[in-house]
Amino acid sequence: MANTSINIRMDADLKRQFEAFCSDMGMTMTTAFNVFARKAVREYRIPFEISGDVPNAETVEAIKEVKRMKADPSLGKTYSNVDQMMEELLADV
Repeated sequence: MANTSINIRMDADLKRQFEAFCSDMGMTMTTAFNVFARKAVREYRIPFEISGDVPNAETVEAIKEVKRMKADPSLGKTYSNVDQMMEELLADV
């Protein structure tokens, strides 16, 4: 089977990290991409889960706070309308 070349653009720092990872795994970047391509074609899917960014600590705490407030509405504050809420929010500015 004849080989062909492809070009991939990626962040220089990511390339450096990926080269180091591949080296630690005992392979080249070319081998790693071939492993990925063969598995994707064989299984006809992306061979790993793709998900959004992992939330940082502040976001995790905000999510927990919302869950607590949903479980116990007395922990939160309610407003009759958006204008009332905006007035209070902007009063602190």
